[in-house]
Parts: sequence; structure tokens; C-alpha cells
Amino acid sequence: MFNFNYYTPTKIVFGKDTQQQIGKLVKETRCSKVLIHYGGGSAERSGLLAQIRTLLDQEGVAHVELGGVVPNPRLSLVYEGIALCRKEKVDFLLAVGGGSVVDSCKAIGYGLMNEGDVWDFYEHTRQAAACMPIGVVLTIAAAGSEMSNSSVITKEEGMVKRGYNNDICRPVFAVMNPELTMTLSDYQTACGCTDILMHTMERYFTNGGNMELTDAIAEALMRTVINHALILKDDPHNYAARAEIMWASSLSHNGLTGCGNDGGDFVSHGLEHEIGGMFDVAHGAGLAAVWGSWARYVLKDCLPRFCRFARNVMGILEEGSEEEIALKGIEAMEDFYRQIGMPTNMKELGIEPTEEQMKAMAHMCSLAAGGCKGSARKLYERDMLNIYCMARGV
Repeated sequence: MFNFNYYTPTKIVFGKDTQQQIGKLVKETRCSKVLIHYGGGSAERSGLLAQIRTLLDQEGVAHVELGGVVPNPRLSLVYEGIALCRKEKVDFLLAVGGGSVVDSCKAIGYGLMNEGDVWDFYEHTRQAAACMPIGVVLTIAAAGSEMSNSSVITKEEGMVKRGYNNDICRPVFAVMNPELTMTLSDYQTACGCTDILMHTMERYFTNGGNMELTDAIAEALMRTVINHALILKDDPHNYAARAEIMWASSLSHNGLTGCGNDGGDFVSHGLEHEIGGMFDVAHGAGLAAVWGSWARYVLKDCLPRFCRFARNVMGILEEGSEEEIALKGIEAMEDFYRQIGMPTNMKELGIEPTEEQMKAMAHMCSLAAGGCKGSARKLYERDMLNIYCMARGV
């Protein structure tokens, strides 16, 4: 195993009707004015925003609002949020939504507390020294941003999608009521479940140090998500299944499932970021579309892990060589993706990138990774292009 630091300062308030505590939770931060940041119209239509406004008013907490966050959140709205918060003297940010809203809040928080262009942090040309405090009312179980140190923003110029990790952006608290996820479409739910699985698999398929306890936690988390995603496919209002998925979302990306390994692979995420930047697809669906091709490409370099995954997560019981068992595990995961309506290649995702587009994505992915990326296997630009070609599905 490797040495590790495990840091999870976020207070979790979990369960039915927990959003009713939001006024007191914000009041406890001793802030003077809050930005309520949210996405489209669902938070308004559901009555959640009206409830939050009332609860803040009851506690005497002043607030302003900025909506309009979209999947693959945009840098232009981040800039707008920074300007609004400076004008209104905001000193606390409240994200009401899913990972995209939380990520946008984190970027606004960086921009408010540091000089210069916030995009510099996402380009990794400098590090943030501080981030404005953030609270979360979670409505989508997917990204795990409510407990993580990461955020991903898309710059419209060139449609460049980049992530930045820093512990200073971890939210102060996250209110998590599984009932709030019941308004999601089947597709959004499936995308979220895929993202949760991928955050765990990125840390699981590694070479080098591992801990038996960490592996067991990761395997249990993956089995739980798979089982309850299938339940939600047939019974989308099942509260118990929603609760399992929502808690898995947080645990999959707060660092727990990476303790003792080398920090994770995250090539599939890098590949998807370029697809999401160029084609603006749903993040979870994009991950599903490239994962099988990535897995087959790195399989022989990480064979024991894939074999263990097949046995302990996907329940492959038949005999065979390690490679045969590992391939059956990959096929079983792809079958699961199809069961919940996720793509297993880019054609099923609804895109057909040209050779030039795939070359451009591979080049940008390599640049973002600093030349190479991966733990299951170190991958370079040529490897990334090969995986895109495999994932084309033509």
C-alpha cells in the first residue's frame, strides 16, 4: 500500500425533509449574504427554491440568486457569478442542484478569493490560495462534488473542458434528501449511477499499492450501485434505492475508495472530458461510451485487478484463464450499461467523430494530462487515439 491523507471536512445532513434545516445551517456559518446558485427550472418548479428562500428569510439571511447552470457548466456563467457576488458583497455560496451546480459554485468561489483569471486554475498554470465557503442542497446523485475536492468547467472558446482539484473547495455542508432526486428522468438517473461507478473504478483499476479494506469498500460500493440502479429502472420512486445511490455518490468521490493506492487512473475521465467539450454530451453517458474500449486496451497490463473485479463485483463464477474471466467482467459491465440505457460506444452515444476530430481530442487529452496519464497503464497520445478509434462503434 501507499501512504495517504484522507480529508473529508464536509458535514453531511442526510435523509427525508433535511432541506428544511438549510436556514439554520447557513446561519451557523455567520455569513452576511448568500448566493443561491442553481441550474434550470426544475428547482423552481418543484418548489425547492421557494422553500429555501423562505427558510433563509426566517433566519434573517440576505440572499441573491444566479440560475442557468447547464450540464458541463460554462466559464461565462462563472464570470457572471463572480461579478454578481462582488457587487452584492456575497460571502457564502449555496449550490442547489447536482454536480454541475456545485462545480460552478467552486469555480466562483476560487474567482472571488483569488486575483486574476479563475480559468488559470483549470489550465493548471497556478494554484488557488483560497475558496469562498460553499454549502450544497443536492438534487442529483452523480458527481460526488458535494464532498470532493474537484470541479470541472467548460470554456466556451474552443469548448475546452478542464478539471481542477484542491481541498480548499470542499463544501462546508451538504444537505442530502434522496426524495429530491425523484424528479430526475430515467436517463439522468442512469447517467448519475454511471458516474458514481466510474469514480470508484478509476481508483480501483490501478497498478501498485492496494489495501484489502479499501478494495472491499470499493467492491461493495460498486455492487450496491449496480443493484440499486436496476431497482430504480423499474421503480424510480423507491426511496431506499435512491438513498443507497445518493450516499454512494458521496463516498465514491470523497477519497475513501482511493486510500492506500496510487491515487487512481482517471484516463476514462480525461477521454470523456474531450468528448464532452467537443460534443456537449452527458458526462455519465460519455464515460460509459469509452469505458469498455479503455478496459480492453489496458486489460493485460492490469489483469489481476480486472479478474478480481469480474469475480467480486460482476459475479463471474465460471472457470477459465485470468484473461477470459477478466473479459467476461468487462462484458458484464457493458451489459449492465445497456440494461439501464447507457451507451457502450460513441455511435450509441449519438456522435460519430471524424478522424480529425478524434486526433484533436487525443491531442487535447494528452496536453491536459501533461503528456501521459494512467495507472492501469500509462497512456500517451497515440494510445488515446487508439481508444477513441476502438470506441467509435462504426
